[in-house]
Amino acid sequence: MDFSTQLDDLQQRAAQAKQAAQAAVTEDREQLRQRIDQAKVDVDQDASDARQDASAAAASAKTKWTQIKADAAAKMDDLQARIDKRADQIDANVAADDAAWAEDDAAAAIDYASWTVDNARLAVLDAIDARVYADELATKAGS
Repeated sequence: MDFSTQLDDLQQRAAQAKQAAQAAVTEDREQLRQRIDQAKVDVDQDASDARQDASAAAASAKTKWTQIKADAAAKMDDLQARIDKRADQIDANVAADDAAWAEDDAAAAIDYASWTVDNARLAVLDAIDARVYADELATKAGS
């Protein structure tokens, strides 16, 4: 299994997320909406892929990871509903509360991503160790 390629992809996606956040700070609301819509399309595609993975791997260890992805997709649907609702809000206090909640949600998502990366590192190292051990046992058995 080529974990390096997957980790390179993860690193690239994190860099793209950082660049998007940095660029979004200077954009007007219409540009932000376009960026959000594109991000939603990307997340929906990932969620669709996760659902397919979950169906294909229902009885395997992959299930818990695909369930996490599916849960994240559901959270993104909720986030999109809040974004849509925000457009209908007129009260500045409600909008300020919603902004604070969105900022908290973003911080939690970053914390979750960090936790996920740490767990991915552990899982990759464990998988490599398991393969090395299996190869050592196969070599000893063949001797």
